[in-house]
Amino acid sequence: MAEINQPPTAPTVAQPPAQGALKPHRGGVVLTLGILGLVLCVICGIIAWVMGKNDLREIDAGTMDPAGRGLTNAGKICGMISVILACAGFAIWLLVVIIAAVAAA
Repeated sequence: MAEINQPPTAPTVAQPPAQGALKPHRGGVVLTLGILGLVLCVICGIIAWVMGKNDLREIDAGTMDPAGRGLTNAGKICGMISVILACAGFAIWLLVVIIAAVAAA
């Protein structure tokens, strides 16, 4: 009977960690570097790839704001593409130089 007289308790909801505890995401920076890697220079693509990898690891660990996961992942992928295209371009250039050297000899 004592249970009937008690007011109902609200269900407890797991609270996210305090905003001060999470590092802010750098998704915009990673995406910008990834795009610059595609357009300008491969160094920006390498930086975007490394930063994106590290930031995604921190997001998965729960120490960085997960709101920037999409931007970070997109920047990492752009960085990867820029590095792969630069390596392919260098390989083609090297092949042309070797063929030209063999043809000249």
